[in-house]
Amino acid sequence: MPRKIWTGSINFGLVTIPVGLYAATEDHTIQFHQYERGTADRIRYKRVNERTGEEVGFNDIVKGREFDGGVITVEQSELDEIAPGRSRTIDITTFVDLTEIDPVHFQKTYWLAPNSKEHYRPYNLLRRAMHETSQAGIATFVLRGKQYLTAVRADDTVLALNTLFFADEVRDPGELIGDEGEQAKPSEKELQMATTIIESMSGPWEPEQYEDTYTAKVEELLAEKAHGGEVTAAEEPPKPTDVIDLTEALRRSVDEARKGRKPARAEEDLSELNKAELDDRAKQLGIKGRSKMKRAELEEAVAAATRKPTGTEGRRSRKAS
Repeated sequence: MPRKIWTGSINFGLVTIPVGLYAATEDHTIQFHQYERGTADRIRYKRVNERTGEEVGFNDIVKGREFDGGVITVEQSELDEIAPGRSRTIDITTFVDLTEIDPVHFQKTYWLAPNSKEHYRPYNLLRRAMHETSQAGIATFVLRGKQYLTAVRADDTVLALNTLFFADEVRDPGELIGDEGEQAKPSEKELQMATTIIESMSGPWEPEQYEDTYTAKVEELLAEKAHGGEVTAAEEPPKPTDVIDLTEALRRSVDEARKGRKPARAEEDLSELNKAELDDRAKQLGIKGRSKMKRAELEEAVAAATRKPTGTEGRRSRKAS
């Protein structure tokens, strides 16, 4: 069970739903300590007064900033007193179409869950209503001394909360691509070939097909060094394509993409999957009502969604069953 990192409530209209906030993701990055070269001695950092060189205790350190030619320090209690939303609420002020939010604003995802069974009904009411309308609730709330702009949205089984960057935190990309970028337009032939490459490489979004290969390589490196093995260097990155060779590179890419197209996959034997695997497949296919289906019904629904039958074929299969 993940650890609850915040407790409060969601407010929309006159409805208040007590909820807990949970991290939706976890970081698998390998963490290293620091050692003195040639030894097993750990490196430690100390908090030192830059004027006296003496170590300072944690309780004797306060936050501060230079202000009007001097330094103003503040206590954490003073910051807590002025923090907005001290009532610990997520107040939804408006609902928007989720597709209207530019992905650059998305920061981090959390799960929201009701604090007790008696609050499941209003919680599910909000989740279902948001799912039916494809709307996200825009709200602000305070977490760990910082105010966040958020989008509360309906996931398959829970409410998700995405922290968002405020408008003034998003940098204007216009200065990165000036007039020269606008003038460097591709030819129609180049655009057609690039489009062909994209179309030939297109496929469904299947996140489980991707993995962190660099972390795996770091683990291999540590294991090799522990047993006295040699480190194998990775391939060098490809060199930038010369503008003169762009058309030829595109042509070769089109040829390679066409050769690499996968043949149509034969229909899978779903009887070999267990119930959990079937549930996961149904979730990926967006099958509604799957939690109430028996195994046979779930298997039939997954097979039908995989085949993507026409409306006539779908009605015919339902009659046959």
